[in-house]
Amino acid sequence: MTAAITVCEISKTFTMHLRDGIKIPVVTGVNFAVKAGECAVLGGPSGAGKSSILKMLYGNYSTDQGQILLTHNGEPVDLSKAEPRKIIELRRDTIGYVSQFLQTVPRVSALDVAAEPLTQRGEDHEIARKKAADLFSQLNLPERLWDLPPATFSGGEQQRVNIARGFITDHPVLLLDEPTASLDAKNRAVVVDLITQKKASGVALLGIFHDEDVRTKVADRIIDVTSFAGAKAA
Repeated sequence: MTAAITVCEISKTFTMHLRDGIKIPVVTGVNFAVKAGECAVLGGPSGAGKSSILKMLYGNYSTDQGQILLTHNGEPVDLSKAEPRKIIELRRDTIGYVSQFLQTVPRVSALDVAAEPLTQRGEDHEIARKKAADLFSQLNLPERLWDLPPATFSGGEQQRVNIARGFITDHPVLLLDEPTASLDAKNRAVVVDLITQKKASGVALLGIFHDEDVRTKVADRIIDVTSFAGAKAA
């Protein structure tokens, strides 16, 4: 099976400009690949660099060296060297991300927040909202909330909007940063089912799951982040 995303020798340090330029190593020499239809999980203790790796793979953090290779619209792209406009394209069409926290937008309804990744790709607004509503139903988000802005929702309700937003597209690569952290057991099971469906459709998933039960159910492989020399901080 072909790798959907390949990480080659990436390294990251943080420079503390307010502390005389002290450099804090995060990870060094990170190497792995994730295949289509596979869910790989980054493992290791808090502070090992798991979230930093995900943020580099999404373009939120720069890399000090190395390559992050994926196929975008049929062409190979090194995300680590991509210009900002190219990263926007990659996020729209190729690589999705479910973070731990929803970035809420004032006066925008939960349905429109979840549907936005589809409308950005040109999908009809009402069709996109219908797909968002279907996911909300699966995730047991009360219908009375759908047309309200999610800024005042509980943490678990916001996270369900976040999950719907991340899972609504057919991105070939999907990054998951603690997607079940704020959820009860019923909705954690829904997320496990959604991940299983993505794997069956050929999506490559890379995630962080501190919930051992969820991790056991979804992981095809654990990538030990502590094996990367210089892993010091997240």
